[in-house]
Amino acid sequence: MKNNRLMSLDALRGFDMFFIMGLSGLVVALCALWPNPVTEAISRSMSHVQWDGLRHHDTIFPLFLFLAGVSFPFSYAKQREKGMSTTAIYLKIFRRAAILIFLGMVYNGFFKLNFETLRCASVLARIGIAWMFAAILYLNFGVRSRAIIAAAILVGYALLTKYVGAPDVVDADPLSREGNIVGYIDRLFLPGRLIYDDNRFDPEGLLSAVPAIVTAMLGMFTGELIRKPENEISGNRKTLYMLGAAVVLAVVAILGKGFVPINKMLWSSTFVCAVGAYSVAMMAIFYYIVDVRGWQKWTLVFRVVGMNSITIYLAQRFINFSGIANFFIGGFAGKLPEQWAEVVTQAGYVAACWLFLYFLYRKKTFLKI
Repeated sequence: MKNNRLMSLDALRGFDMFFIMGLSGLVVALCALWPNPVTEAISRSMSHVQWDGLRHHDTIFPLFLFLAGVSFPFSYAKQREKGMSTTAIYLKIFRRAAILIFLGMVYNGFFKLNFETLRCASVLARIGIAWMFAAILYLNFGVRSRAIIAAAILVGYALLTKYVGAPDVVDADPLSREGNIVGYIDRLFLPGRLIYDDNRFDPEGLLSAVPAIVTAMLGMFTGELIRKPENEISGNRKTLYMLGAAVVLAVVAILGKGFVPINKMLWSSTFVCAVGAYSVAMMAIFYYIVDVRGWQKWTLVFRVVGMNSITIYLAQRFINFSGIANFFIGGFAGKLPEQWAEVVTQAGYVAACWLFLYFLYRKKTFLKI
């Protein structure tokens, strides 16, 4: 690891954000060129499931939260090395969470100043809140205690969502879209607009933030393992431990989905385990290739994105990258058959976003929260 920076973390974060940055649309466009059962399955994986189930697109958000957890043991160690007090570290944690919550509202249209219809819940708020509580637990408990807390959260949340339904809905399955307790809590306590079902449910609401804490905790467990000195645990063994943990999480998810389905909208306990398995496995693969084997040159395309991930998430809301791409390649795309034009258009969008980030990368300009 050069300069004590975990290059695989930046690379994997960039890989993850590529799908938010337009890669999913490009994959769908490419699959449309050669329609067959395989490409149709790949194309479907670039979208979310409606309720129960899991597709690749459902892993993007939790992987990002997981990676925020991976980075914390490293940043915490650096803060301690700089002599920061516990109080200062707490204030930094709270400030980061508050900024993410606010940026989430900005993304949702805060500056329109229409607070009655403003959606307060957001992806960034979920990351800020879940990461904050996971960080507080990290500061106050050892690995074993936090593992017990994580297990207790998942078991408790599974029992709650399985057996307690919304009191304002009659004769509905507690795990259904209409009858779940998660939406009921949001209707009672979450200010602003709820995004689904005529203001009745929000997938980034209050109660479902609780199991998301475990997603961040899984990242912190992984970061702690990776931080251990090489003379204590080799990189090869760390990789095997991560892959073993991924297998265990996957088995728990498979065995548990008969009790509580894998459901991103509810952030169900089995969803935490399923996407935790994917996240840990991906971290193991990237860590082994990039930091253990030292094959790093190829990662630049991903690191450019990963080192400014929140920047591009927000920038797509404010900058017309489609218009920029169309300015340069719209004429060429217009002379192609419709399906090929879509491929070129989608590729142009990804390229415009990446070149914007590459400019920031070359200028060493990074948004840090």
